Amino acid sequence: MTDLTPMAALGATPAQTGFGPLTLSEEGGLGLISLALPVGTDLAAIDLPLPGPGGYLAGEPSIFWMGPQQWMVETRAPGASMVRLAALPGARTTEQSDGWVSFRITSEAGPAPLLDLAAKLVNLPAEQIAPGRATRTLLHHLGCFVLRRSETEMAVLTLRSAAGSLWHALTETAARHAAGTAT
Repeated sequence: MTDLTPMAALGATPAQTGFGPLTLSEEGGLGLISLALPVGTDLAAIDLPLPGPGGYLAGEPSIFWMGPQQWMVETRAPGASMVRLAALPGARTTEQSDGWVSFRITSEAGPAPLLDLAAKLVNLPAEQIAPGRATRTLLHHLGCFVLRRSETEMAVLTLRSAAGSLWHALTETAARHAAGTAT
């Protein structure tokens, strides 16, 4: 039997690089599962916390809102999460891991460098990139989700086919930011 080894979106191993206090890395091994529930489902009766519009809940699994009655679940244990999600009444789940790429951006110097970089990347008000928020937006003409996981961490998700373009935009902007030049 063939032993298949998953490849990162940018090559054999996940990419990682640093610019001053910022570290950018491709998140290898992150499972993504879309969840849709029928209109009219009593969300209070669901044994799973589901964030409202623009919300992001960190944990295992982490969940962010994608649209009315739609969420994306981030997990390190996709098999167990899929079983749990599929057991929800009327749930429609789809494994999405191979269709998306997630780039994690962390700051070793508190939230300021992260917010400065975000301001150069996306045209969003500060409250839409606050911790616990998830926003669908454009970044260098690429449709993506910006997730603010904590004070010092955010992630940008886009379609896997656009991984190279998004990585280029992130690293070029971070390099200019670190050098103190305008983008």
